[in-house]
Amino acid sequence: MVVNASEQIEKFQDFISDNYEQKLHQVISQGKKSLIIDFQDLAKFDPELSEQLLDDPEDTIKAIEISFEQFDISSGLSVKDAHLNLRARIINLPTSQKILIKDIRSAHIDKLMFIEGIVRQSSDVRPQITSAKFECPACGNTISILQIDTRFKEPSRCSCGRRGRFRLISKELVDAQRLVIEEPAESLDGGEQPKRISVFLKEDLVEPKMEKKTTPGSKVRIIGTIKEVPILLRTGAQSIRYDLMIESNYIEPIEETYEDIEITKEDEQEIKLLAKDPNVYRKFINSIAPSIYGHEDIKGALVLQLMGGIKKVKSDGTTTRGDMHILLVGDPGAAKSTILMYMSKVAPKARYIAGKSATAAGLTATIVKDEFLRGWALEAGAIVLANGGFCMIDELDKMDPGDRSALHEGMAQQTITISKANIQATLKCETTILAAANPKLGRFDPYQPIAAQIDLPPTLINRFDLIFPVRDIPNLEQDEKIASHVLESHQDIESKQPDIPIPLMKKYVAYARRIKPKLSDAAISEIKSFYVNLRNKETTGDENIKPIPISARQLEALIRLSEGSARLRLSQQVTKLDAKISIELLKHCLMQVGFDYETGQIDIDRIGTGIPATVRNKIAIIREIITEIESRGKKTIAIEEIIAEASVKEMNEAQVEEIIEKLKRSGDIFEPRRGFIQKI
Repeated sequence: MVVNASEQIEKFQDFISDNYEQKLHQVISQGKKSLIIDFQDLAKFDPELSEQLLDDPEDTIKAIEISFEQFDISSGLSVKDAHLNLRARIINLPTSQKILIKDIRSAHIDKLMFIEGIVRQSSDVRPQITSAKFECPACGNTISILQIDTRFKEPSRCSCGRRGRFRLISKELVDAQRLVIEEPAESLDGGEQPKRISVFLKEDLVEPKMEKKTTPGSKVRIIGTIKEVPILLRTGAQSIRYDLMIESNYIEPIEETYEDIEITKEDEQEIKLLAKDPNVYRKFINSIAPSIYGHEDIKGALVLQLMGGIKKVKSDGTTTRGDMHILLVGDPGAAKSTILMYMSKVAPKARYIAGKSATAAGLTATIVKDEFLRGWALEAGAIVLANGGFCMIDELDKMDPGDRSALHEGMAQQTITISKANIQATLKCETTILAAANPKLGRFDPYQPIAAQIDLPPTLINRFDLIFPVRDIPNLEQDEKIASHVLESHQDIESKQPDIPIPLMKKYVAYARRIKPKLSDAAISEIKSFYVNLRNKETTGDENIKPIPISARQLEALIRLSEGSARLRLSQQVTKLDAKISIELLKHCLMQVGFDYETGQIDIDRIGTGIPATVRNKIAIIREIITEIESRGKKTIAIEEIIAEASVKEMNEAQVEEIIEKLKRSGDIFEPRRGFIQKI
C-alpha cells in the first residue's frame, strides 16, 4: 500500500518528535548538516514506512527532510525559516539489503541497498551543479531545471512557445566527490576479477572529517540508492546500455584487521585449550602448508610472522614497527610459491602479487585521471590495500629495479608518500611482507657464498628480518621422504590435513594479536648476552677491521620474534624460552647467509653491503701498499710491484687483481696504460 505524500510527512513528524527531537536540536546547535536515523527505530515505529523507504528511497527521504522543516529550533523560528537544508542519513539497514557489487542487477535500480568494499580511487572534491533557473527573454517566465545528468541541461522551449537560448539567472552548487569501490578479496571465488562500482558522495559526506575516512585502501560500508547512468556513444547519441553507480546516502568506515574476525565463547575456550598444549608451536608448524615436506625452520618463522611483534610509539613520536619481513631465496621447484599461496589463505587481508607483473604504481599508489569530475584521483596499490595485513611478493628478483625501490619506504617507515599532479599524500601501509626470489643464476652455485648469489640491492635485503636460503641438494634419504610425501598426497588428497584447521588458525591468530606481551628481565638478559657476545667474539686479523656479525636491526628482529613466540602461547610476558626460540631462528639464517668461511665468523656485511670484513681488510692492505710505493716518488705504479708486495702479506695474485678491479670501479684508481695504475 502506497501512502500519499502529506500523510507520509505527518507520520515522519510523529516519528521524529517521538525518537529524534532532542537529537535534532543537538545537531542544529552543533552546526551539523545531517541527522542520522537508525532504520531499526523506523521499522519498530511503522513497518510500512520502513518498507517504503527501501522501495522508494528518493521520495521517502525527501519526505523525512520536509518533516524536519516543521520543527522549531528557537522561539518561533522553524528549521524552514532558518533555511537549514538538513539531510536525513540512514544507518543500520537489514542484512537483506546487503548486496555484492557483482550481484547488482537492473531489479535493484532505485532501491536503497548497502555494499561493503575497499576504496580504490578517490577524486578531489569539486562543486557540482544540482539545479539551475532560467528566464525566458520573451515572457519573463522562470524555468527550473534539475541537473541529474553528467551534461549541463538547458530548457528547450518555454510555455509561451519560444524556442532557443534562455538566460541563466541562478544555479545551486553542492560539493561532490567520486569514489571507486572494489569488492573485498574474501567475497571472490577462485580466479575472479574483483568488480568495481562508482559511488558519488555529496554535501556533508565530503566534509574534511569524512574525507579522511575514505582514503584509498580503507574498507567502507556504503548505504545508498543504485542508479543507472546513460552512456553516450561517439556519435553523440545515447547507448541502449546503461552504466551503474551508487548515490550515497551514508558512508561508514569498517576497520578490516584481525579484530574483525568474530570469536565466540566456544571459540575462545577452544583457543585457550590449544594454547595450554605444550606442543602448540609444533602443531602450528605442521599446519603451515602440510602438503610440503620439511622446511621446519621456515614454517616456524612464518608462524611467528603471523603472530607479529608489537608496534611501539615512543614518547618522542618515533615508532618501531611490529611487522616482521621474511625473504625466501631458493632454487626453482623448492615450493616457495606454494608456501606464499598458502600463507595468503591463512592470513587475513592478504594480497598476493608476482614480480614481473607488478610495477611501482601497482605496489604502492598511483594518480589516475578522473573522467567524471575531470580531476586527478589517487589509486592505492597492493601494499597500501594490505595495510594491517600481509603482502606476498613472489619473484621479487624479476621485478624492475626502479619498481622494486618503491618497497624501501613501505618496509622501513610503513608509509607511502606520493607527490604527483596536484596530490600530496601519505598513505599508511603497516603491512607484513613475505617475499620469494631466485638466486642470481637461477640456481645456487655450491662453490660460491650464498650471500653473493642473492641478486637484490643490499639496502632492500637489509629491510628483511630473516632471510632463508631454500636449497635443493640431492640426498638419498631426504629425496625418498619427499617422494613418499608428494606421492601419498596425490594418492589420497585428504591424507595431508593440517593439525589446526585454517578457520581455527585464523581465529587463534586474531585472538593472539590482541595480547601485548612485555619483555621479562630473563628474556632481556638472554637477548643482550647473545648480541654482545656475538659482536665481541675473539677474531684473528686486523684489530681495526673486525667482521660485524650482527647489527641493531637484527636486535630489533629478535625482539619482534620473541614477542611473536609469547603471543603464540597467549602469554602476557616474553620469557627466556621465547628469546631462545628467536635466537635459534636468527642464528640459522645468519649461519647460512652471513657466515664467512675465510674467518670462520658470521659477518652481517656479507648480506648488508656485499663487502665482508675480509675483503675490507684486503682493500685496506692494497691501499696501504699503493700509498707506500707512491711515497717513494712513483706516480705510476706497476701492478706486478703491488702483487710482489702483497705476497709478503699472504695475498695471492688473483686476490690482488680482484681488489684492484674493485678500486677501479669505485673511482679510487685508474689505469693510464696496460699493467700500470695511478691514484686519482
